[in-house]
Amino acid sequence: MRVFLDSNVLVSAFATRGLSADVLRLVMADHELLTGEVILDEVRRVLAEKFGVPPTILSGIEKLLRGYHVEPRPTSLPEVNVRDPDDAWVLASALAAGADVLVTGDKDLLELRLVPTKILITDPRGFWTLARKSET
Repeated sequence: MRVFLDSNVLVSAFATRGLSADVLRLVMADHELLTGEVILDEVRRVLAEKFGVPPTILSGIEKLLRGYHVEPRPTSLPEVNVRDPDDAWVLASALAAGADVLVTGDKDLLELRLVPTKILITDPRGFWTLARKSET
């Protein structure tokens, strides 16, 4: 599966232990990890400002993520009504990257669930369950 991870999932994966970290490892091992410039900017900012992650660690995280597909900032937004303009850029990035699944903790994006382009939008628990079911 081509899996696009939102910044909130990546921040949680790098800042804490738990489901998001497990999801990141699972995607890196068994799926195609996708992210975007919009996401990397947000991950870098949040890890630095809210978690005090040092620049050398931030650099390592960015280098790791750039080893996978990083979608350039889209030039247009999807024709889907998204309340938060920042979320529209996340969705546009996932669509442009050709993601099968967008994994996010963002409530506004989760409300969309399935947009007309057939991208599945789910939270980390939903993706974990989906990925585990597809293994059997």
